[in-house]
Amino acid sequence: MASRVAVVGAGPCGLAQLHAFEEARRGGAEVPQVTCFEQQGDWGGLWNYTWRTGLDEHGDPVHGSMYRSLWSNGPKECLEFADYTFDEHFGRPVASFPPRAVLRDYITGRAGKGGVRRLIQFGTAVRWVRYDRGAGKFAVTVQARDGGRARTEDFDQVIVATGHFSTPDVPSFGGFGQFPGRILHSHDFRDAREFAGQRLLVIGSSYSAEDIALQAAKYGAASVTISYRTAPMGFGWPAGIEEVPLLSRVEGRTAHFAGGAAREVDAIVLCTGYRHSFRFLAEELRLRTPNVLYPAGLYKGIFWLANPALMYLGMQDQYYTFTMFDAQAWYARDYVLGRISLPPPREMAADIARWRGRLAACAGPADEIDFQASYLADLNKQVDYPGYDLDLTRAHFKDWEHDKMTSITGYRDRSFSSPCTGTTAPPRHTPWWHELDDSADTFLGHQA
Repeated sequence: MASRVAVVGAGPCGLAQLHAFEEARRGGAEVPQVTCFEQQGDWGGLWNYTWRTGLDEHGDPVHGSMYRSLWSNGPKECLEFADYTFDEHFGRPVASFPPRAVLRDYITGRAGKGGVRRLIQFGTAVRWVRYDRGAGKFAVTVQARDGGRARTEDFDQVIVATGHFSTPDVPSFGGFGQFPGRILHSHDFRDAREFAGQRLLVIGSSYSAEDIALQAAKYGAASVTISYRTAPMGFGWPAGIEEVPLLSRVEGRTAHFAGGAAREVDAIVLCTGYRHSFRFLAEELRLRTPNVLYPAGLYKGIFWLANPALMYLGMQDQYYTFTMFDAQAWYARDYVLGRISLPPPREMAADIARWRGRLAACAGPADEIDFQASYLADLNKQVDYPGYDLDLTRAHFKDWEHDKMTSITGYRDRSFSSPCTGTTAPPRHTPWWHELDDSADTFLGHQA
C-alpha cells in the first residue's frame, strides 16, 4: 500500500476522495497519509461563487465558472449521496431543483460531517508534478498563495480532482476586434441582470448556452439570439429567444449568420465549452481529451494507462455527477488500499476500447444515460459504496429529458423521488421562471 497520496483539489471530486478514505479509516482499515492541496481559500471547487473574473486576488486564473442565478439543471435525486441524503442534511424533503447555494451547502455538509477538513491545505496551489521513475515517486511542487516559498514533496500516488470546467475554449469570429459591445466566455458570466434591456447573442448549443439564454431572458434581456454550429437545441423557447445558424461575422453591432440571417446585438456570450487543461502536470502525465463520456487513456475512467499511480476523477462529460465522483473515489481508494488489483496494460487498453466502442454506438441521450449508468454500476459492484436505486435515476434522467422538451421554462418545477429514501420531493412554492430570488433562505424557507 502507498504511504503518501496527494489529492489535487477540494471540490466535489476531491471531497469525494477524502470522504472515501475517511470511511475506510473509520471502518478499521489502515489508510496512507492523504494530503489534499486546494488553491482556493475554502472547499467547494466550482461551487464557490466569486464575483472575480480573469485573475484572482493572487494573480492566478479564476477557477470558478459559477454565476449568481444558477440553479441545478438536473434532478437533485440523480446526484444524491447514498450515505448522506438530502433528507438527512436538510432535516426534511426539499424540492428537486435547488439553487447553487443549496447544493454547495449539501456537498460541504457531508465533508464537514466526515471531518475531512484536517486533510486539506487551503490556499496552496500545485505548481508542478513530475514522476521520478528511478525513485518510483511523484515530485509534487506546491506553493502557499500568500507569498510563501514553493516546496517539493514526494508522493507514491497522485489523484487529480481539479475538474475540467475552468479553462475556457474561446473561438474568434470575424469582426470581434471591432465589436463595440462586450464579448465574454460563459466562464466569466456572473449575473444575468447585467444584460437587462440588451440584445444578447449566445454562441453555443449545450447546457451553458441553454441556461444563460434562459437566465438572460428571465432577468430582462430585450432579446436573446442563440447561434448553433450543427443543430438547434429545439426547445419551445419563451418569447424573446430564438435559434439561428452559426455566426459568420459581425460588422459593428450587426451579427451575420450562415444562411444570410442578421441581428442587431449589444453583447456576446461564448458558451463554447472548456478544455481539459493540466498545466501543473509534466507532459507525459497530461490527459488530453475532448469532453466525452469515456475519455481515451483512462482505465475504468480513472487510471492513467501510462502510469496507473496517477488517477483522474470526474474527467468525463456528465449526466451523473456527485454519485459518479463517489464511485470513482471508492474505486481509486480501494486500489490504493490494495483491495483492487489492476490488470496488465494490454488488458486495460482493451477494456478502454470496449467502453469507447459502446459509447460510439449510442444513438442519443437515452443511450448515453444508460451508458453512464452502466459505467457507475461497473465501478460500484467492486466496492462497498452503499446501495441505491441506480435504475430509478436512469428513469429520472430520461423523464427529465422529456420534461425539457415539453417545457424548457417549467421542467425545474417537477418533483422526483429519492433513489436512497424513496421520498418524493415537495413541489416548488414558486414556479422557477418567476422565482427571481436564488437564495438558500428563500428556497428553504418557503417550501410547500
